[in-house]
Amino acid sequence: METVTQTEWQAAHERLLALEKEATRASDALAAERRRQLRAEFSSDYVFEGAGGEAGFLDLFEGRRQLIVYHFMFQEGVEGWPEAGCSGCSMFVDQIGHLSHLHARDTSFALVSRGPIERLVAYRERMGWDVPWYSTAGNTFNDDCGVRGGFGLSVFIRDDAGGIARTYFTSGRGVEALGSVWTFLDLTPLGRQEDWEEGGDPAAKTPRYTWWQRHDEY
Repeated sequence: METVTQTEWQAAHERLLALEKEATRASDALAAERRRQLRAEFSSDYVFEGAGGEAGFLDLFEGRRQLIVYHFMFQEGVEGWPEAGCSGCSMFVDQIGHLSHLHARDTSFALVSRGPIERLVAYRERMGWDVPWYSTAGNTFNDDCGVRGGFGLSVFIRDDAGGIARTYFTSGRGVEALGSVWTFLDLTPLGRQEDWEEGGDPAAKTPRYTWWQRHDEY
């Protein structure tokens, strides 16, 4: 690659910044389309196995309106079995930020896997994670989400009556850039809940830059 003067570099850099700003605006527009996407009714009857015993689907929301679920590959036939989960899924979870920031936007996060809960708990302890993790070994949740044997990420929202709707799903390269609180919130029907966004729930919105705290100060 050619080495140039500082002036030439600055001019090239400004052209690149213009392209990046264009991509940012396009990303914001795409997030707004997600917030406007139709919602699919989804059963609330699933029973999961968590570290503390059985949990209903609504329990995974932990009282919040939104729920992001990562379908983690940890089952027979997957690389690492039976002692470890998928290396790619593990790297994804390593990138997840502190959950308190999602919680501050009324959003919970959980992992689900087909493997038995005792193996999930042991692996979570080994990896030093604190993300809630549930086994789907006793239900059809993954199948009903279209995750037959791979990985993916689903987004759900609940209403005050306990009804649940599925709003979004991605897999493959769709999960590559995820990990920060912003990337996760941009997938949800309520979004970042800031006053500059299109769509979402107007009653939930606050001015930008004002809601976040240090994670031990919420």
